[in-house]
Amino acid sequence: MAPSRIISELQVRSSRRRGWNRSDSCPCNETQPQLCCGIISPRGYSHLSRLMCTGAAPIWSSSSKEGLKMLVNAGPRAQKLVGIWAFGCSMWVFSMVVIGGVTRLTRSGLSMTDWKFTGTLPPLSEDQWLIEFGKYKQSPEYKRVNKGMSLEDFKFIYWMEYAHRMWGRGLGLVFAIPFSYFLRKGYITLRLGLRLSAIFALGAGQGLIGWWMVKSGLEEPVSEYVQPRVSPYRLAAHLTSAFVIYCGLLWTGLSVVMPEPPAVTKAWIHGAAKVQRLALPLSFLVGITAVSGAFVAGNDAGRAFNTFPKMGDTWIPDDIFSMEPFIRNFFENTSTVQLDHRILATASLLSITGMWWASKKWDLHPAVRSIISSTMGMAALQVTLGISTLLTYVPVSLGSAHQAGALTLLTLVILLNHTVRRPSLSMLKSLRSVATT
Repeated sequence: MAPSRIISELQVRSSRRRGWNRSDSCPCNETQPQLCCGIISPRGYSHLSRLMCTGAAPIWSSSSKEGLKMLVNAGPRAQKLVGIWAFGCSMWVFSMVVIGGVTRLTRSGLSMTDWKFTGTLPPLSEDQWLIEFGKYKQSPEYKRVNKGMSLEDFKFIYWMEYAHRMWGRGLGLVFAIPFSYFLRKGYITLRLGLRLSAIFALGAGQGLIGWWMVKSGLEEPVSEYVQPRVSPYRLAAHLTSAFVIYCGLLWTGLSVVMPEPPAVTKAWIHGAAKVQRLALPLSFLVGITAVSGAFVAGNDAGRAFNTFPKMGDTWIPDDIFSMEPFIRNFFENTSTVQLDHRILATASLLSITGMWWASKKWDLHPAVRSIISSTMGMAALQVTLGISTLLTYVPVSLGSAHQAGALTLLTLVILLNHTVRRPSLSMLKSLRSVATT
């Protein structure tokens, strides 16, 4: 039987089985049913659905769907609501990371010398501002870096840190209130509820990690010649925790709206499996590169060796192993930390380019091919941003863009891994049944 005839018959059979009419709309084709390629897509749902749809009829039937473990109950509308909420929370975390980067680059993070879990009102009178300014004057940063700062300048850095903290508390409300509503309505399955509860716990702990980090910068440095700054270990823990929360929310949102990977033919599934073998280790490489960037920030290493491709006059500085014990060099030595970040960033770019080149020979779903190309383009842009930031001595604009670029690249890697994951057994059985028809 010709493939086109198989698809046509499956489309009619699937439409009758679900009670759909040919007039029902789909984001990719007005004549398609509302369930396309494994993506739950109510009428006019999202750009993601448009990307994943191929114009072919779904290959898995309602009986196959029963074997699929859905994360959301109560049908497509509930999936849409939960999906939008999960994506919205992930974008909020994204903005938190960017705001945190701006706060660090403007040296605002140590302006508030105390912390309360529930937060407090900002200073509302001149006397209250003077009290807060007095607390800051007792900190090592004021004494060694900002001595003589005016009250107006202090207000700027205070508002930056205050906004960062309150934005994080706002995320807690944006997460908790809809989550409670969805639980009450019965939309959330046990599996999804446990996953979201773990993410919420991480988010609550993130505030504690943030204060633990800030507190390290309020302590007197070991030497009078050292500028006060937060511990690079604590900064890396804070940023890594934010990345984990973001990736968890993004993956959950994708799993809600796309319970099955896009696949219409066995060839596409085989091609996706080849990509997955490369994408999984690649995601770890990109993640490690991002974490190494946190150590660059924590050691202020971006303001050293502001040349490229050489580090100063040499390719490898002489003092990369000058600290004892040896392991400290990889986390506290400015030269080693920056060299590591350069090597990891270059390795990430070359690896992504290699995956893109290899994938040109494989039979892939158009969405997978598009994501791979976007990932390669973003990797090239991120390396360009990193070099530009280094050569210009880390201006706030480029430094913030570089941090946002790291999370954008990680987003594309997560999306790629989710799109090329192995289909469910029910979907594979449907493919086999189509092949034998």
